[in-house]
Amino acid sequence: MLFKNLVVYRLPAGWQADPDDFERKLGHQPLQPCGGLQMESRGWSCPHEDGIFLYQQNRQWLLALGTEQKLLPSTIVRQEAEDRAEDLARRQGHPVGRKQMRDLKEQVLTELMPRALSRRRLTYGWIDTANGWLGVNAAADKKAEEFMEAIRRADEDLTATRVETQRSPAACMADWLLAGEAPGAFGIDQDLELRSADAAKATVRWARHNLEGKEIREHLEAGKTVVQLGLTWNEKISFVLTEHMQIKRIGFLDILRRESDAEVENADEQFEIDFALMAGELALMLADLVQALGGEKNPA
Repeated sequence: MLFKNLVVYRLPAGWQADPDDFERKLGHQPLQPCGGLQMESRGWSCPHEDGIFLYQQNRQWLLALGTEQKLLPSTIVRQEAEDRAEDLARRQGHPVGRKQMRDLKEQVLTELMPRALSRRRLTYGWIDTANGWLGVNAAADKKAEEFMEAIRRADEDLTATRVETQRSPAACMADWLLAGEAPGAFGIDQDLELRSADAAKATVRWARHNLEGKEIREHLEAGKTVVQLGLTWNEKISFVLTEHMQIKRIGFLDILRRESDAEVENADEQFEIDFALMAGELALMLADLVQALGGEKNPA
């Protein structure tokens, strides 16, 4: 159970929750199959194979929001509606109007939806009650906010907010590139994206490339901003930091993998080890990252 991406929130100051009570709240809103005329359904699922909606390990929690979606491509609906429109035009002796076409599409959608295949996916969240972090394993803000909307419905007292730092990630990353090094336990990796501030939004990307060349400095001095930068932390975790404080493409490096791959008796034990390593190291990394960005604006 290792996250690949992280959108980071801060738990409200003084927030406390009984894990058993919180688990019951999640269980009151389980994932249900889509109804016959329902395109999407969301609800809580078990993050581990134990039938419990909240996995607990010390003061670290893991939860999973399930989403079920009907797979009904718009091209199929459109093609079927167009076929029916041709037949209707022949019978009525004149072309189908806009309202008729709209009605035909709605009719096709209603007929096909109950027979559409469904796809399920899970979005995992990690709550660090010891240090006040809430992280969502999501690559995009929209997906993370869907998770947060669901958790607020489950527990209205959990009003977590996005982490904001005193300095913007873009400004800090630019300074690190110009200096040729990142602060503290962080090191600059080999991925970078720059974007111009003008209307053209010209973008330059480097992947698996040495970032010490003067070309990058010239782009920064010309006014381009840093959109994302590859970093490593403490030689344990690699990731890409974005201008919006998203953490993407998280990779747990060899030193952690060796600990995780230690001989275990079963899958449950492996899950416990993976989650303990992930939660412990991410909590430390987030604290260092916030400090490198000047500290929090509104610390919990």
